[in-house]
Amino acid sequence: MAEALGVSVGKANYCVRALLDKGLIKMKNFRNSRNKLAYAYLLTPAGFTAKADLSARFLKVKMAEYEALQREISLLRKDSVLVKDSERRFG
Repeated sequence: MAEALGVSVGKANYCVRALLDKGLIKMKNFRNSRNKLAYAYLLTPAGFTAKADLSARFLKVKMAEYEALQREISLLRKDSVLVKDSERRFG
């Protein structure tokens, strides 16, 4: 996991422990696995709620960004029409 995230093993472990301590994930060891490092990290109900809240905030920010871009595009179109109109009038 640390390698995939591009962080040290210590940093990955520290973060995983913090998530475990907050009750946002739970860890399950696959005892029958030949790979003794095989673990599953699962979202707890609290973790799912936190993830849903984070996703909702992210979407709210993205929708606001989209609306701001739409307003900017509308203003640019209006400015473009005004420029073209003044070019036609004043040449």
